[in-house]
Amino acid sequence: MRISHSTQQRLVHRHEFEPVVVDEVVETVSLDGGKVRLRTPLGPESIWKDYQAVTLGTPAVAAYFQQNQALVTWVNAQPLAPTLSCLGDGHEGIWNLFALIGEPYPRREILDWFHLVENLHKVEDSVNRYYVKACLFHGKLNEAIWALLRGASDSSLKFIAYLQHHRTRIHDYQSLKQAGVPIGSGAVESAVKQINRRLKISGAQWKMENVAQVLKHRSAYLNGDFTRTPPKSVAS
Repeated sequence: MRISHSTQQRLVHRHEFEPVVVDEVVETVSLDGGKVRLRTPLGPESIWKDYQAVTLGTPAVAAYFQQNQALVTWVNAQPLAPTLSCLGDGHEGIWNLFALIGEPYPRREILDWFHLVENLHKVEDSVNRYYVKACLFHGKLNEAIWALLRGASDSSLKFIAYLQHHRTRIHDYQSLKQAGVPIGSGAVESAVKQINRRLKISGAQWKMENVAQVLKHRSAYLNGDFTRTPPKSVAS
């Protein structure tokens, strides 16, 4: 049955979406951010604000707008593995959130491999990128830095500073991959794209007070809440 977008929106705001509860032990958490365009009074330009999305394992998806503590509380309420792998890109806000998730010492923070390579390709051609990439993939960070120092360009020095900043998050990616541990945050990046298919429809601008509910609705959709077969009624 087709309904108008305005009717759909009214139904969304009337419904209470319960946060998903994960049954299996969660071994991997991925975080990423997205942007939503907010409606402003007539005259000023609309503004963009960040929201945070998180995927757990299989994955289960949740998204929060200006509710970082709620995100942390939801993740910590799930059955987290003793050694929790936390994947994210280089954004510092992501790692600040990870610092509040799980236990600090068993937690394994992993810098997204594809984000790492993307930054490597910003270094000038004078550096042997293939050698540096191979060193990084095998966790040989010092060897990669020495190779970059041979170029000594502004771009290579900037990348070295980036590597030093994320030193504890750069691992032997080959060994992680062989052990079945994800080395990229593709799951949450895919979730953000799926969420944005609703948030960023052509010309969309959202009231700030409505964003959180729209994110809950989209997360419920991605978690399959609308495709589950309802229980059959029992005849009296």
